[in-house]
Amino acid sequence: MTTPQRILISMIDGFGTDYFEASPLPTLNRMAGSGFSQNVEAVIPSVTNANNVSICCGVLPREHGITGNYYFNEADGQHDYMENAEFIRVPTLMQRAAAQGVRSALLTCKKKTVNLLAGGCEIAIAAEAPAEEYVARHGPAPDIYSREINYWLWRVAIDILANRPDIGLLYVHTTDYPMHQWAPDAPESIEHMETLDKLHAEAAAVAPDAAFFITADHGMNYKRRCWDLGKACANRGTPVRFAMSAEKDRYVKHHRTFGGAAWVYLNDPADAQQVAETLQSLTGVERVMSREEAARHWGLLPERIGHLCVFGDRDTVFGEMEGEYEDLPEGYRSHGSPHELQVPLIIYNYQDALPPAERFVHNADLTHMLYRLTLPTTCR
Repeated sequence: MTTPQRILISMIDGFGTDYFEASPLPTLNRMAGSGFSQNVEAVIPSVTNANNVSICCGVLPREHGITGNYYFNEADGQHDYMENAEFIRVPTLMQRAAAQGVRSALLTCKKKTVNLLAGGCEIAIAAEAPAEEYVARHGPAPDIYSREINYWLWRVAIDILANRPDIGLLYVHTTDYPMHQWAPDAPESIEHMETLDKLHAEAAAVAPDAAFFITADHGMNYKRRCWDLGKACANRGTPVRFAMSAEKDRYVKHHRTFGGAAWVYLNDPADAQQVAETLQSLTGVERVMSREEAARHWGLLPERIGHLCVFGDRDTVFGEMEGEYEDLPEGYRSHGSPHELQVPLIIYNYQDALPPAERFVHNADLTHMLYRLTLPTTCR
């Protein structure tokens, strides 16, 4: 029986195409030039959980079921973080690999990724809270709110590549804290991307047999304004049951839980038109879609999004605040909207034949061909 080629999935959180273009990245550019490369779209909402799971499952949210970082249960009114593996409705890449006898490792900066994607893994490491054995071997991990934590994570990945040839699949997920802090052309950002590039070179050097599959979950933009949609609707005589940012997660320092996509739940379906008119009247609201329209257009699971789905323009985010509106401080950067969809996709040193280029539309298409007996016709 032929041993499958080792695969490394590099999911660089927040690595929009503008970051790829702004920094001198000889390793990633060499991989792109000698392998397969094209720009693709992230999935909506352009937040980590929805896209990380899309990449890891090779399908869109309408199939895997993760529609953001947060959710609202219409039946009982409860709401919480969408970071439990029980939400995922299809096998992940690591589970598919395990079914074929391939051992895998999940390396991530964020604990929530372990909660979602560790099923089927031989090794699961969150740099945010690493096990003592990894601290003893690699030193304490830097703070989650730093760019240095990404370097620590990649050093662990390189060590596994060098010393654990039995691990046939590595999934490496960094944090986008540096992208929230610095634009692509900032010196800190360039240093961050150049260091990641060098670490990819080290990984390729210790594992020349491995294929590298590289993409991102979303891009990043400066934002100028934030609306609390629940308060804005109530103040205009069209109250709603619940309004939430699809980006809301535990990493408040990244983005204060504000994002460019929001789900709005109605008190009564008959309120839809009036509420939609209120929402559309708010400065920076670019589009309001019905649940059915948004599910169809963006490939979402309808029962896990709002009755109305609201998307901001390039400058606008949504979230919970004391008042209905806030002018955001200079330097605030976030994502979640259709304006953060453009990301790179690179496949390097893969020994098998790839599907045609037109098959790669989303970041979710990066892994769709791996560890499958048959291929789906399309991810759309």
